[in-house]
Amino acid sequence: MAGMDLKLRGITKRFGDLVANDRIDLTIRPGEIHALLGENGAGKSTLMNILYGLLQPDAGQLLVDGQPVELLSPANAIAAGIGMVHQHFMLVPVFTVAENIMLGDEWCSGPFGRLSKRQARRQVQALSERYGLDVDPDALVGDLPVGVQQRVEILKALARKAKVLILDEPTAVLTPQEIDDLIRVMRELKENGTSIVFITHKLREVRECADRITVIRRGQVVGSASPQSSEAELASLMVGREIDLEVAKAPADPRQVVLRVRDLVVRDDRDHLSVNGVSLDVRAGEILGIAGVQGNGQEELVEALLGLRDPQAGTVTFGAEELLGHSTRMILDSGVGYVPEDRHRDGVIGGFSIAENLILDRYHRTPFSRRSLLQPAEISANATRQIAEFDIRASDASATLGTLSGGNQQKVVIAREMSRPLEILIVSQPTRGVDVGARTFIHQRIIAERDRGAAVIIVSTELDEVLGLADRVAVLYRGQIIGAFGSGASRETAGLLMAGVTPAERSIAS
Repeated sequence: MAGMDLKLRGITKRFGDLVANDRIDLTIRPGEIHALLGENGAGKSTLMNILYGLLQPDAGQLLVDGQPVELLSPANAIAAGIGMVHQHFMLVPVFTVAENIMLGDEWCSGPFGRLSKRQARRQVQALSERYGLDVDPDALVGDLPVGVQQRVEILKALARKAKVLILDEPTAVLTPQEIDDLIRVMRELKENGTSIVFITHKLREVRECADRITVIRRGQVVGSASPQSSEAELASLMVGREIDLEVAKAPADPRQVVLRVRDLVVRDDRDHLSVNGVSLDVRAGEILGIAGVQGNGQEELVEALLGLRDPQAGTVTFGAEELLGHSTRMILDSGVGYVPEDRHRDGVIGGFSIAENLILDRYHRTPFSRRSLLQPAEISANATRQIAEFDIRASDASATLGTLSGGNQQKVVIAREMSRPLEILIVSQPTRGVDVGARTFIHQRIIAERDRGAAVIIVSTELDEVLGLADRVAVLYRGQIIGAFGSGASRETAGLLMAGVTPAERSIAS
């Protein structure tokens, strides 16, 4: 298959006053893996959505093999030889692999224009063999692991003769072993002449697979780099200043058990069993990391601990007191801090000021309220202290929270929870959507809480983050703790557990 030379020239895209892409130039060469690196919100996905016809640029030009093209829809992009695998897969779970791949395409039509499943199966098998993508055409997509579902999406694009394949944050929901397999597949595709645009903010993966790296910051191309660049150099390009990526911490000094969870059973909003008999002990002065691929019960577990979701069975004791049945306010008031997974949905109110957001869970208590009346002077003084201590970059405390960057919004949540005495701190996805500099600061504050004597629970789908922060790690798989280990365990061990492979199963397989 002949490759495609693709050029983007002066691409600009605005959403109101926000300039998401600002005169971006980018060249994708035939048969290369080109990494588009940048923090969440840098403008990477917007640029690729323009390339795939999902968005139209306000200015600029796209050139395919030197000829200008207008991509007014994904159908235009597919016809031009551009395919895209989205971060959230576009598959029908109750259909087979072959049925998903034939949807919306005519290459598998049989006599009289009828869709031919037999033809679809043959095409899937041929593509699987050609590109080293081992997929069963008759398997139901809903029964496949996430990594194999991603292969189906790739096959779907290749079946439509994609010469340029866009992978948008493709490793976000994969285990380390699935990531290694994806990188192998990407190299196979490259060898067959396919160009790959790899969108990510993960430095390790970029260095492992990219031929060229383009870094985007705040909607602009700020530089290019080679895979030989260090992670520190790439991080500095991403945020515009020098960054220390190491998580520095002293050994833990675990003390008494503060939180004890026994045989917890929780159902999700669809009444599916999402937490199935989980038991945990969390000690003062230690960080317990909960690792796992997204969707294995982490959210429901945290919500049950905080009184946001009623469990079906089990006990949760804080010291000698049973927490189940208590309101969320009572649990927070008893010395539990909570940094939610989705700050926009559960952590902040964008239209409120920074000062108001810093007291969202304490506005009813002194000194912020007396005789049911808010105390503006105390609220303002508190905000001034927290802005300074937690390095929140803002003009002043009265600024609307929605005007802050993602990292500074997360710092507001961190400041609110950590500026009071805590016995337990529960942090879910602590650095999602923040830049590398804010990430380092947040990690330091979490470690400081541990060193002060709090029991800390970190829930994160970022394995490197869990391994860097946690003193002990428990892996959640399909609602159960499938294994636990100390801080010295390897990424391989953790990754196998995240994929559902226990040490005993691994030993038998060996």
